[in-house]
Order: sequence, then C-alpha cells, then structure tokens
Amino acid sequence: MNTLAFQQVDVFTAVPFKGNPVAVVLDGDAVSSADMQSIAAWTNLSETTFVCTPTDQRADYRLRIFTPKRELPFAGHPTIGSAHAVLRHGLKPRAAGHLVQECGKGLVHIKIDGERLLLALPEPQFREPTPPKIAAVAEGLGVMTADIQRAAIIDVGTVWFTVQLASGDVVRALAPDMGKLAALNPIGITGVNVFGLYPGGGSADIEVRSFAPRDGIPEDPVCGSGNGCVAALVRRDGVLKAHAYVASQGRCLGRDGQVTVQFDTSTIWLGGHAVTCVEGVLQT
Repeated sequence: MNTLAFQQVDVFTAVPFKGNPVAVVLDGDAVSSADMQSIAAWTNLSETTFVCTPTDQRADYRLRIFTPKRELPFAGHPTIGSAHAVLRHGLKPRAAGHLVQECGKGLVHIKIDGERLLLALPEPQFREPTPPKIAAVAEGLGVMTADIQRAAIIDVGTVWFTVQLASGDVVRALAPDMGKLAALNPIGITGVNVFGLYPGGGSADIEVRSFAPRDGIPEDPVCGSGNGCVAALVRRDGVLKAHAYVASQGRCLGRDGQVTVQFDTSTIWLGGHAVTCVEGVLQT
C-alpha cells in the first residue's frame, strides 16, 4: 500500500471553501497513469494533479493534470493550486520569488507576488468560429446569435470557445442547456467560456463562466484557463484599455472567486490567492 502526501487547495480565494478546489497528490512518481485517472475520477473535482520529478532541468517540478475523464496538458487553477501546495510542502524554488512548472504544454513560469501566485499564460492560439458554430453556441447558452458580441476559439493548452455577452449581469443569469453544449465538443473544444463587462467602480471588472459538460464538469467554479482565454481575447481586441483587471467567477455556484489579470509587453499574467483546506495522506 502506498501512502501519498495530499492537499486539497481552494484557488482564486483567500477564504476556505470558496474559489475552486483542486486535489494535489505530492508523490506523483509513485502513481501509475491509470491510477492517476482513477484517483481523479474518485475525487470528482474539476481537476486533480500529481507532482512529479521534472524531466527538464530548468523546472522545479513536473505536473500532470487530470479531469475526472482525461489528462490535460495545462490548466490554470490546478497550476496555481499545485504551486501553493508544493511551497507549503517545503519545496524551495531554484530562483527566489519564481517557480517553473513542467507540464504537457511545456514550461510555465509562476511568480510569487506576496501572498498571490501569478502564472505566465502559454501563448494563445486563435481560430475564428464559423457562423453556424456561433449559432450552435448561442442555442446552447439560451441566447440569440445577435447577443454574442465577439467570439473566438482559443487554445492555451485547454481549448475554450470564448464569447462575450452584453454585461456581467447577463452572464450570471445564463441557464445553459448542458446537452447542447456537450454536443459541441467534436469541433475540437474543451467547452464554452462566457464573459461580460461590469461598469466601473465595482469589486470586479468582468464576470466569467466556463462550461465543460463533456469532460464531466457542467460548470467549472473558477477556471484559470478559461480566464486566460478571456484575457487573450480582451488583449487582442482592445476590450479594456487597462493594464490589469479583476475577474469574478463562481458566484452562481456559491464560490465567489477572484482572478487577477496583468498585461505586460509580451505576457499575460494570471492568478490570485490560494488556501489549503485539507492536508494529509491518500492510501492506494
């Protein structure tokens, strides 16, 4: 029987039981790929991660990321949560104030910004959706095609069909048809990602919701890769003029996550706080 160090971390929040939970197994080298998938199905969280020895000498650790149904090359909230977990577990970064994660997408740089962790988003790849695909997404979301202000299929290691609606309030009011959204996956996407702007002066600038029912995640509470795709589209199309903004996600699920996005010349930095809620061992 293996005894594996384990943490469950709430990400994009400093408050336990908010944000988005990720299960982190810190002894990933001791677990087979098949058992990783079985553990991820058992936790039934949107993602479960396994911290392994890196194969690239520039990395501090290697991360494998699983949904309840499959392995992902990259995902945002598991990256932030796992970075929090390895630091809590005692890992000393090779460079002060900076972690390097190896994953299926390559090397991901993570900066330690006080109590926040911010990842450098992998370079986004854009595909322009056809009008029939936009219409199918609108039908799945329960809105009119004309309600979609902009749309793009964006790959940051996870592929999100990302659309903008009229406002954050409209996004929060959505009641999607999960069967229709799941039927879209054959076009090569993980799910559908929706955002809308709030007027200035509030606690958040943007509301985001991310739906991936085909992967067993009807709605991701607070999605790092989804927010990364939103940030990429916001930057590409000049939706916001600011060099930074805060996105809200998860209030529809009682989670109330906050995602910080910062733009510099060449990089989108995305992250926030994280807090360990469960710590102990798994026995396999």
